[in-house]
Amino acid sequence: MSHSLQQANWRLADWLVYLEQQHHKEIDMSLERINLVVNALCADKPAKTVITVAGTNGKGSTVRYMEQILLACGHRVASYSSPHFIDYKERVRINGQELTDAEHCLAFQAVEQARGDTSLTYFEFGTLAAFWLMAQHQLDYAVLEIGLGGRLDAVNIIEPDVSIVTSVGIDHVEFLGNDREQIGFEKAGVYRAGKVAICGDPEPPQRLLAHAHSLQADLRCVNRDYTFKINAGDWQFESRDWQLSNLPFPHLPLVNAATALAALGALPQQPDLASVRSGLLTASLPGRMQVLSQQPLVLLDVAHNPHAAQYLAAQLQQRWPQRRVRAVVGMLKDKDISATLKCLHEQVNAWYCATTPGSRGSAGTQLAQHLHSAQQADDCPASLAQASVYAYPDIAQAFKTARMDAEAGDIVLCFGSFLTIQAILQLEG
Repeated sequence: MSHSLQQANWRLADWLVYLEQQHHKEIDMSLERINLVVNALCADKPAKTVITVAGTNGKGSTVRYMEQILLACGHRVASYSSPHFIDYKERVRINGQELTDAEHCLAFQAVEQARGDTSLTYFEFGTLAAFWLMAQHQLDYAVLEIGLGGRLDAVNIIEPDVSIVTSVGIDHVEFLGNDREQIGFEKAGVYRAGKVAICGDPEPPQRLLAHAHSLQADLRCVNRDYTFKINAGDWQFESRDWQLSNLPFPHLPLVNAATALAALGALPQQPDLASVRSGLLTASLPGRMQVLSQQPLVLLDVAHNPHAAQYLAAQLQQRWPQRRVRAVVGMLKDKDISATLKCLHEQVNAWYCATTPGSRGSAGTQLAQHLHSAQQADDCPASLAQASVYAYPDIAQAFKTARMDAEAGDIVLCFGSFLTIQAILQLEG
């Protein structure tokens, strides 16, 4: 039986194993190879209007806000995001729904046929398959999340009508650079000449601004070109395009809702107010301030860098100011572990440090060592000095122990890598 005939009978799990084996690098920042394939695939225009979203944090929630608001308007909408938590099919949504295993298998077959001898990474292969799937539907909008960076990310082969950079923080330094200026430039690579370019970072790097200016992009920055204000029971938004008031508080971060509204307001056909309100209320994502259970309160959040951890700490202080917090944490070793943990030193009373699986995973003992070192520092806060620190060989043991230790009123906070949250969601089934 030929290889192509064998693939025709493959299940989705077979394809995913195959994708992992097709390129010599897990991450290979280049658009040359994927550009060779996208035209042969006839998938370079996945929808009439394309919105691309880059950023260190806030990409997923910004995508989901826009998806839900546009769906509420009655449009045909696709979204693409990564990574997934439990099931690969989470990455592609058409009209708010995941597709079947069979549809994804057809997409992978199409990419396999189109690529010829061109080697593709797992992410590149999956991204092309997502674009092919979208091209099979008559879509009004495609909302695309950048995987890593912007300029050289596979998603950036698609020409967007509106581009967004949600935030710029220090992350993926081995690929993007080790300061906000370089990282900001990489993320600004999603901006296009003469097109609307949104920046949701309140302190945009100069290189991001300069790049947008050199393109003569229509740059719109938070606190300059659009603003939002929190009132007693609602919030309001204002930009050069529209003014919206009496907006309901969403479940996902409000700052990203404002970024989404800045982009949607710039569209030729603006959403109506009722659809905006509906989309804000229905937008949700697994692993973003997700309450898994109430007794004890188990909270999941994929905060894996300092910027996200700062937001998480602020939410804990605002929503549950006097509650004892037991933190289950698992991180990748290429993250800024010390700075991320430091953001939560004052909120956490007990640390359950877990080993994260895979070659990039950090050992629980390494995380514990970061905390022990911080406890020895002269500026150690009292809460950290008194905190218990434990290390575990895997996420399951750390989580189960934290839940058993939890007393009435305690919060079991699980944060860090997507792999950490994924493992806990699978445990709770």
